[in-house]
Amino acid sequence: MFKKILIANRGEIACRVAATARRMAIRTVAVYSDADANANHVRACDESVYLGGSAPKDSYLRWEKILEAAKATGAEAVHPGYGFLSENEEFAQACADAGLVFIGPPPSAIKAMGLKAESKQLMEKAGVPLVPGYHGHDQDPALLQREADRIGYPALIKASAGGGGKGMRVVEKSADFAAALASCQREAINSFGDDAVLIEKYVQRPRHIEIQVFGDTHGDCVYLFERDCSVQRRHQKVLEEAPAPGMTEAMRAEMGAAAVAAAKAVNYVGAGTVEFIVEQRDGGAMNFFFMEMNTRLQVEHPVTEAITGLDLVEWQLRVASGEPLPLKQGELKIHGHAIEARICAENPDNNFLPATGTLQVYRKPQATAFERSAVRIDDGVREGGEISPFYDSMIAKLIVHGATRDEALARLDAALAQTHIVGVQTNVQFLRGVLATESFAKANLDTALIERERAVLFDREPLGLPLAAAASIARTLLDERATNTQGPFSQRDGWRSLGTTARIFAFEFRGETQTATLRYLHDGALTLDVGGVSGPLVMGRLPGGQIELAFNGGRHRIDVYERQGAAHVFADQGATRIAAIDRLAHAGDSQAEGGRLTAPMPGKVVSFAVKAGDKVAKGQPLAVMEAMKMEHTIAAPADGTVDELMFAPGEQVTEGAELLRMVATAA
Repeated sequence: MFKKILIANRGEIACRVAATARRMAIRTVAVYSDADANANHVRACDESVYLGGSAPKDSYLRWEKILEAAKATGAEAVHPGYGFLSENEEFAQACADAGLVFIGPPPSAIKAMGLKAESKQLMEKAGVPLVPGYHGHDQDPALLQREADRIGYPALIKASAGGGGKGMRVVEKSADFAAALASCQREAINSFGDDAVLIEKYVQRPRHIEIQVFGDTHGDCVYLFERDCSVQRRHQKVLEEAPAPGMTEAMRAEMGAAAVAAAKAVNYVGAGTVEFIVEQRDGGAMNFFFMEMNTRLQVEHPVTEAITGLDLVEWQLRVASGEPLPLKQGELKIHGHAIEARICAENPDNNFLPATGTLQVYRKPQATAFERSAVRIDDGVREGGEISPFYDSMIAKLIVHGATRDEALARLDAALAQTHIVGVQTNVQFLRGVLATESFAKANLDTALIERERAVLFDREPLGLPLAAAASIARTLLDERATNTQGPFSQRDGWRSLGTTARIFAFEFRGETQTATLRYLHDGALTLDVGGVSGPLVMGRLPGGQIELAFNGGRHRIDVYERQGAAHVFADQGATRIAAIDRLAHAGDSQAEGGRLTAPMPGKVVSFAVKAGDKVAKGQPLAVMEAMKMEHTIAAPADGTVDELMFAPGEQVTEGAELLRMVATAA
């Protein structure tokens, strides 16, 4: 077994690998960029080596610097994690040439499976079912268009070297193909350095089910069952679970055998995932087709660990050091059900645009033991840390395990309710909404679930104005009670010798100004009138700072965090934000700016589709930005004329930066 390894990655996966290595008495070396100088993964390892600038190309993708760091620190092996260099055959070969063990498959396997077109041809020879499509080398746009027309619409354009939903577009009709192809190729070249694509028939009502495989250097290969990853946004996974709901033993064995055949076709070693698209037919029948193989450990590997009780990173280390697989196929068993939620810094209500900022509050549910844990959190961040625009938007992975799927669902919702994040927008409330949908609860799964449930998933307000205002006012009153201790004449409790008095609070809630009236009664009781609801208000502070609140016929235990003039309210049924307004300071509304189009997040300007003087129509694409490895199109909010472009393609911009100016056409 290795004595020291270098982890060529960052964030939660680097922390995850370091934890297993520590348990196995293996020393670890971290690498880091400017942005990650104080990151958790640096603290989690025994040593650390600086790589360079914050952008991945200046640090985590500089494999020559990583190899130098491994040699300088005496590391015997390199664990690539996932992303970055994990599926780069040149890096794997460079490790071998440098006398280092690459903790992953051989370069030949990475190469064979890395190009989707070639891998499809290889799988066809191995007898693995394929989706109808074009996987050829000729990349002439006219040919690709003809192939898509032949296959039929909707068609899927997919970057041949891609992964993680990048470089992928669904095309509904022939007229849209050329523009979708150009966008897909542009994103592919930026993400993978290769703009080759393949074309496939877009399967209707598809499920995304993948098989975890593991091979060793002694020729053995097993499958560790399946994961259902059908719940996706922008072709990226949101929730993953194991085992897949509705999976029969016969189909599991058939898919497992196909996955092992795929792995053996490339002499696979280590952890890998064979991904299948599953076509659902009337009557419950399902057909599966090979989609791709990820030649690395997957983000969602913890759900497999939860249902098997195994540590897949330990398996990786043992296999890479030359040991045989710890278990044979017949010794592997499924125990219960596990679900993973990806907690990301993003705005679901704005097309899941990634968000950045400081984790002013980061409170997590209490985790249990690692082995088949009831609740597990994998993260690489801490309170006070920064979510930067340079890397993936994922903050943490929340994994739960239960005896049944229903138990796991209830446990996950409770754990998400205990996850409090302030300072950066997240998808936590969106995830709770997905769990509550009829489709997910009844395991009516396919990759269109989010779109199908759009009406109940987006623009949700789980608490409402009355409870949000009551919570904010309760926090204010309790803080006043705690600080006003100088005697009766300094109290701000509204007491009068006769009658009652009223106190007016003004708030900004969901973009609108609202008011609440708090009345102090002669006997010391309080009543609150807000949002059409009126009644007694009773509050108290519990040990640990939580507030117990009774209002509008309900009793609630809530947490309220006040940051930068806003109250962030967390309750069992959800969370919301409400901001107090100083009515004197806000007397006289400021005029809204017009004619400006600003960056919705920090990132790079990829291109402009217009120039100064162009007339544009509402909804017409104006510019393309790239942030956190994804492209985002900026569209015209109204008919008008472009006045001025404020940046050039390739320039980095901050959130809110004015990209271009336009003059709206007079109504």
